[in-house]
Amino acid sequence: MSTFQAPKGTYDLIPPDSAKYLAVREAIAAPLRSSGYGYVETPGFEDVNLFARGVGESTDIVTKEMYTLTTKGGDELALRPEGTASVLRAALEANLHKAGNLPVKLWYSGSYYRYERPQKGRYRHFSQVGAEAIGAEDPVLDAELIILADQAYRSLGLTGFRILLNSLGDKECRPVYREALQGFLRDLDLDEETRRRIEINPLRVLDDKRPEVRKQLVGAPKLGDHLCDACKAYHEEVRGLLTAAGVVFEDDEKLVRGLDYYTRTTFEFVHDGLGSQSAVGGGGRYDGLSEMIGGPALPSVGWALGVDRTVLALEAEGIELDIPAATSVYAVPLGEEARRVLFGVVTALRRDGIAADFAFGGRGLKGAMKSANRSGAPWVIVAGERDLAEGVVQLKDMESGEQTAVPLDGIADAVRARLA
Repeated sequence: MSTFQAPKGTYDLIPPDSAKYLAVREAIAAPLRSSGYGYVETPGFEDVNLFARGVGESTDIVTKEMYTLTTKGGDELALRPEGTASVLRAALEANLHKAGNLPVKLWYSGSYYRYERPQKGRYRHFSQVGAEAIGAEDPVLDAELIILADQAYRSLGLTGFRILLNSLGDKECRPVYREALQGFLRDLDLDEETRRRIEINPLRVLDDKRPEVRKQLVGAPKLGDHLCDACKAYHEEVRGLLTAAGVVFEDDEKLVRGLDYYTRTTFEFVHDGLGSQSAVGGGGRYDGLSEMIGGPALPSVGWALGVDRTVLALEAEGIELDIPAATSVYAVPLGEEARRVLFGVVTALRRDGIAADFAFGGRGLKGAMKSANRSGAPWVIVAGERDLAEGVVQLKDMESGEQTAVPLDGIADAVRARLA
């Protein structure tokens, strides 16, 4: 056994389970790629102030969960705890918003890091696929992103998730609500840290999961009662577009989300089969984030879906993904001459786009066939000295057990025909 183990709260992705994670990432990304979203990849660490300004200094992510470090040169960096701020920074730095084609539509996939108490569905290293539409204020964009996430989940066969939807207002109406909420919260029996949060961002208190806090929030002012006419109209259009598209959602007036940059539309995908960590993804509109991090006004909207929690949701519903075998053909040579010939065959098959593997190590027929069976390959090529002398190889169907002699110079065509 190795001296070292994966750090607490992290995990290794290894076969065969890793294939499931890759399939989930692909399923989430597929609708985005067919809807005009281009791939972006950002560094795993950023200037710590990017997250302090964008995510919010009062958030648990910044105050408690962010991994920070000081470089030898004295730079203060943070491992990225979320994707939106990094993607927006990259878009601004590359001046994508000046290309004249707004919104800039981007999708990404990667690892993120938060120092949290590890439990099922909550890790210190986790994987997400996200999407951002930068530079346009349009309820159709909000609806598009929610629809694409819904499409991705349904393509995986998931049915047990719910979409929660709310509006957080904008810079016109939120200050009025903020003042009303602060007045309500100041009268509650709360600890000092929560009281400090009331003054910085009182909406974050509504996101507090502690039972002793939640029971005191009954009767809190409702944001929906304080929305301006423009925000009400915007939210109603988003709701109408989703309904017209056949996407079922639930209005949740208490939905806040844990990041400071959200405005207007906010939403969350939850799965009731995951226990306390029920959120599998979420997002919303963040019209002021660009200005927060030093850019121009660029109204934007986006989401991130957790790959880890999506896999847990699939397991909760008992869904087995149809993942094809990694290997289509497995070659088993009998003797040194067959090793050289069949390795050439395998190389040619690979160049022809056929997934092929080889019985390495010079094992006997019995051991090599066990390896072939474990590979999951539906077809096995076997050849010995007699076969080669006759210019053929044996092509075996691993499901039926039937074996057929195939001309050596026609093996690629024979394999391709059977795989088709």
